[in-house]
Amino acid sequence: MSAAPASARRRTIGQSLDSAQLLLIAVAGLLVIGSVTQVAAVGVVDSRTAVLFGALIAVGELLRMVVPGNREVAPIASAGALGYALLLKVGADSAAHSAFQVVTVTACGTLAGALPHIAVGRVPKLDALARRILTPSIVAFIFRPIMHSALRDHWPALITVMVLTVILSCVIDVTTAAVIRAEAVRARFGIALGDEIRAKGPLCAASGATGMLLAVSTFVMGPAALLVFTAPILVTQVAFRRFAGIRATYLQTVRALSQVTEVGGYVEAGHSRRVSRLAVAMGRELGMTEEELLELEYAALMHDIGQLSLRDPIPGGATVLASPQEQRRIAELGAGVITKTGVLDEVAEIVRRQSDPYRVSDGSPPPLASRVIKVANAYDDLVGDSPDRDRSAAVLERLRLDSAAEYDPTVIEALGHVVDRMR
Repeated sequence: MSAAPASARRRTIGQSLDSAQLLLIAVAGLLVIGSVTQVAAVGVVDSRTAVLFGALIAVGELLRMVVPGNREVAPIASAGALGYALLLKVGADSAAHSAFQVVTVTACGTLAGALPHIAVGRVPKLDALARRILTPSIVAFIFRPIMHSALRDHWPALITVMVLTVILSCVIDVTTAAVIRAEAVRARFGIALGDEIRAKGPLCAASGATGMLLAVSTFVMGPAALLVFTAPILVTQVAFRRFAGIRATYLQTVRALSQVTEVGGYVEAGHSRRVSRLAVAMGRELGMTEEELLELEYAALMHDIGQLSLRDPIPGGATVLASPQEQRRIAELGAGVITKTGVLDEVAEIVRRQSDPYRVSDGSPPPLASRVIKVANAYDDLVGDSPDRDRSAAVLERLRLDSAAEYDPTVIEALGHVVDRMR
């Protein structure tokens, strides 16, 4: 029973990294090594405060979570690191620590919080961990020198620089994440950037605002401010983690359910998984949000579940070769099965409309997700797992010829872009 988890851990540890990820990790590693060396040489300034902020960062890293789009975030750790980078005073005493000390404390706290995860095989995403170190480092190297200048007593100027620096760090963080995501999922940069802004923009703003609040309130309240102003974001994160856990359970259940048609011999092995992967890539190409992509993934995984009600399976499970009436019947049966879950009504509607032609007589086309699944399913029915480029090109041309009425031309073009990147 232990072989599978161990194998999974080895695959996670040995995950392949693209060039952007490697560069990011290398920069973070060199910065940490240089900062630790510098702090070791000159000593730690105000070790009590450093330990308190390091502990907060460690707790935040321990409570890290995965948000939609498989993004790994640690908002409490990010807020704590930003707060330490922006720290003005602790009570009546000025915060005299350097940017190098900020990097050192952030790295030590992050490592301490990550160790329990690593011990049980939950290795952090190295690029995400590197960004959690680099983002407050950017703030520190801009802001800490100001605390040693004549501007340190000019509060309006300090607050202005504080806000602008946090905004800049958020822009850099989101842009870097978009570059990495575009390469990882083979999406255009503009689309990946839009995804990151929608997914991480609010979270980055919340962490930045909390970090600034920690920095300012510590001047008035002392170290107690860390507990007072971190508690609300902690409660919010715990609630979000529970919600994310429920969503993850849904997805695992849907993935398991989608394999029933393959085990029963109704569709070819891997068909549902390939259609799902292709549909999500096309949806991302078309600019769908993460929530829409999640619904699309659910629907794509279960798009053929209606075939379980057929007395005689369709040869090869290729519904694209069935009559329009049979396609509609399978879609209706599948939607009926999904509706009985009581929690996936929108997914059921997507599945129900997947067999409808793009141009319908009443002028109301199916939902975009249904149109995407219709195209992805037709492509995989005709190509399958074949690596033959000529066959793929021929199928794309066939779908384009049918786009006058049956398939959405925009979705066909999205499929073309996705297939080109996957080759």
